[in-house]
Formats: sequence, structure tokens, C-alpha cells
Amino acid sequence: MTVVLETRNLVKRFGGFAATNDVSLKIEKGARQALIGPNGAGKTTLINLLTGVLEPTSGTVILNGEDITRLPSHRRVRRGIVRTFQINQLFAEMTPLQSLAMTVSNQIGISQRLWQPLGRDARVAERCESLLRQFNLDDVMDQKVAYLSYGKRRQLEIATALACQPSVLLLDEPVAGVPEGERQAIFDIVNALPADVTVLLIEHDMDLVFNFARTVSVLVDGALFAEGDVKSISTDPRVKSVYLGESQHG
Repeated sequence: MTVVLETRNLVKRFGGFAATNDVSLKIEKGARQALIGPNGAGKTTLINLLTGVLEPTSGTVILNGEDITRLPSHRRVRRGIVRTFQINQLFAEMTPLQSLAMTVSNQIGISQRLWQPLGRDARVAERCESLLRQFNLDDVMDQKVAYLSYGKRRQLEIATALACQPSVLLLDEPVAGVPEGERQAIFDIVNALPADVTVLLIEHDMDLVFNFARTVSVLVDGALFAEGDVKSISTDPRVKSVYLGESQHG
């Protein structure tokens, strides 16, 4: 398999504290990979290093064979690495249709046409219609984001990320804060993401992790503690002792 995203000996220090400690990780094309670990394990720091929010103290980040370690975030997005956030970053006064139209317009290079109403271009309209349908947002496409349920906002955030046409999609706790009754919709959407999009899921919800992932990487104290398929990780006594708890999943 082709490795799409790789880190080599990645370190991020804040003073004398190593938030990321010599992490070497390989993510293959089309992967469904989860990154888990206890609070303070360094998951968010690692994602910030992958996306260019932080620069590493040492080590390398490679995307599709290219060293992107020093590239700023917006240039990484252009190269195909896109993330969602634990707390959604949507514009409250925009509608799902407007949000997607703005993203799609920018993606195909027509966002500078400020005189043209969002979505007027046929390519934009077609792509937005497809995304709204795929993410079960067509029934709320003209409602302001501020009035959407939290689950719908999460769906829109993932749809907006996918509108950027990523080769690698980083999902940062997509069900965080989502009420129990809306979680299944998020599960279904995540499981139905296009097979050619490589997905790295950062999540505390073990039901989502174990139903979605084929590979699970475990971070502890900033270092890669364990990695393997779902069965081996869910039954690993070392992982249970530091994270899952003896009573869970086996």
C-alpha cells in the first residue's frame, strides 16, 4: 500500500515538556485509522503538527512523498490535508448552502467573483447539492447555522471539510458534545466517507473508534504506545491498563 501521510521522529517541546515525543507514524492511502489516548496524551498537539498550526521542535512530516514540515496551514490544505475541530468553526449567520458554496467556490478558484451570488455557478451548485444530500443537510440547507442542532452542525463541518477535496481528512472528535440521539447519524456519515479519502480519526468514543477504524494508534505521554488492528488493541492488557479500563471492550 502507498503511504500518504507519515511522521518521522516528530518532537514538540514546550519548555522542558515533550508534548509529542519521537512519534513515527505511517498512514496508508484509503486508511481508516484512529488515534486514541488518555487526556494529555498529545493527540491535539500531533494533529496541530500535521496541519501546520504548530512547528515541530524536530522531526519531519511527509504528505504524498513531499516534506511539508515547514509549510503553513493554508498550503497544506491546498495539498490535500484537511481537518475538522473539536469545537466547530462554522459561521453562525450563514446557512449550510452558503457555507458549502463559499468553500466549493474557493476550491475551484472563483471565490474572487464577489459580484456573483454564491452558488450561481453550475459546478458549485451541483457539488453543493451532492454534499447536502450526502450529509443529510438538504432539509436544513437554508437555515442559519446558529439555529441548527449540534449534530447537524457536526455534519456540516464534515461536509465542508470534504468540499475541500482532501486526500487526507483528520476528524477531531466528531461526536464530541453531540447528544446520544444524533450520534448514529454521525457514525453513518463517517462510515460512508469516500474510500479514496484517507481518514485519521481522533476520538474518545470507543463505539465509533471500534466500528470505524481498521488500524488504531495509541498515544501515551506524547509517544506512540501501541498500534494494531481493532481486535489486538481492544484486547491488549497494556492499553486497557492505561486507557480503556479493564471493564470495557473485553
